Amino acid sequence: MQICRALLKHGSSNFSLTILEYCEPEKCLIREKHYWDLFKPEYNIAQDPTAPMYGRNHSEESKTKISDAMTGKNHSEESKTKISDAMKGKAKPEGSGRPSQQIEVTDIKKNITTYYDSIREAARVLNIHKSVIDNYFSRNQTKPYKGKYTFIKTKQN
Repeated sequence: MQICRALLKHGSSNFSLTILEYCEPEKCLIREKHYWDLFKPEYNIAQDPTAPMYGRNHSEESKTKISDAMTGKNHSEESKTKISDAMKGKAKPEGSGRPSQQIEVTDIKKNITTYYDSIREAARVLNIHKSVIDNYFSRNQTKPYKGKYTFIKTKQN
């Protein structure tokens, strides 16, 4: 858009296109970086050809479009299971995040108790947001959630 606006403002006769070098395709990014550093072109918005978004931000309009595209959409249960299975057994890098909190969920209407390796896993299976369970614990609730589920933190392995 910068070049387009400049062409409209100044006229195409005030611009030129020059081929600086012919090179093998696998060397294009290296050579582009070389000429970028050499000439500091005014209209090249990518500051680094190997990372074209470096130093740039999405406009508010773009952010809204991206957000709207995902609003109301969720992974299918099959996708969630595949993602979960792919992540199982993979250790988090040392120092990242907190360890998962294992919990016990009791369906008081059906008198069924199920154990989950994490709050997130329980929330996914119960089709509720993780924050519901987090809030249950942070508020020290004992009354069943929606009159149906009770949650108890269990000891870590």
